[in-house]
Amino acid sequence: MRLITILGLIMVTATVSACSRGRLPPGDASVLTVDGSSSEERELNDPNRTTIWDIFGPDTSEQVTQVNRYLWAASLDVLNFLPIEEVDPFTGVIVTGYGRPPGGGRSYRATVHISDPALEARSLSVALQTSGGSPVSAATSRAVEDAILSRARQLRIADNKF
Repeated sequence: MRLITILGLIMVTATVSACSRGRLPPGDASVLTVDGSSSEERELNDPNRTTIWDIFGPDTSEQVTQVNRYLWAASLDVLNFLPIEEVDPFTGVIVTGYGRPPGGGRSYRATVHISDPALEARSLSVALQTSGGSPVSAATSRAVEDAILSRARQLRIADNKF
């Protein structure tokens, strides 16, 4: 029982001392800054100040993904036979409707996701499906990705940016 009382007193003391934040009493000259304002005033007027209540407020951070412009243009160029349904350059997503490739028999639908500003294969993800809703073979999907990557490299070379 005595041990519990001692631990309780230690916890209360630590809690109360943590509330003071180690501030000096008001009017102490060591707290004043060069411009004459107190450090407490500066802290309260700091635009980057956060409190525990900030977690309940709106999320003001923006999630903007940078998209490689050559991959973006190449995707639209290679898949130009498909009707575009949705385009979001901020997240790097292109969604197309069903369409038949030139000289092809089946109709396809494509979803392209460009996730990185680098001109690399890992930045590009292409999902193709047939009109029945089933995915196409991996070889077909890989061939479309290769065509987009090749076209993106051609566009970059045409811009003379190596």
